[in-house]
Amino acid sequence: MELKYVGAMPQVSAKGVGFDQTRPDKFTLLNAAVELLEAFNFGATETTQHLYNTSGKEFSGKELVEMLEKYCNSLDDVFATREAKAQVLIDDLVGRVHANTLINDDERTAWLNNITLMSDYYLQYVTNESAYSCALDILSQEIHDAKIKEVSVPMFRNFGAVLHDLLYVLEHRKSPIDGTLSIDEVDGKLLGKLSLGHRE
Repeated sequence: MELKYVGAMPQVSAKGVGFDQTRPDKFTLLNAAVELLEAFNFGATETTQHLYNTSGKEFSGKELVEMLEKYCNSLDDVFATREAKAQVLIDDLVGRVHANTLINDDERTAWLNNITLMSDYYLQYVTNESAYSCALDILSQEIHDAKIKEVSVPMFRNFGAVLHDLLYVLEHRKSPIDGTLSIDEVDGKLLGKLSLGHRE
């Protein structure tokens, strides 16, 4: 299975293909997520506050898969279901085109052809998104297991975005973990701080 950058979610129409920049490719966040997985892989500990110093390394798609395989036991399942998820997305788009009464037959045909043209793109987009979701789920479990109360990371290379997404996952676990995300300046550098409250 391959992880690689494809770009933001496509916006397909009868006139061509654009990209929704509000829905970026999760591949851009995988590097930071994997670095945090490496940092939190210590199990139960008496230390509840963690400051993570990044390695600064950019991992290749192959390296990201290898690192995710160490932590995400369900990664094979994630990859196995990616085609079905991509097909659901494509079927929804096709259904919208068929239901659109404001376009003529030529526009409908062009629109459907553009969706077909982007099918591999959609598959990779869904693959990257699924791998990222798997990483966030494992991060939330590691935070739970180690009873981590505070995580600080430098505010660059997408760590802030990963902490923001992680906050949502933590709050929606079966055993929720409350959290707040703040930005502090320490020695002239910006740090993202995730403060966590474990429910008993």
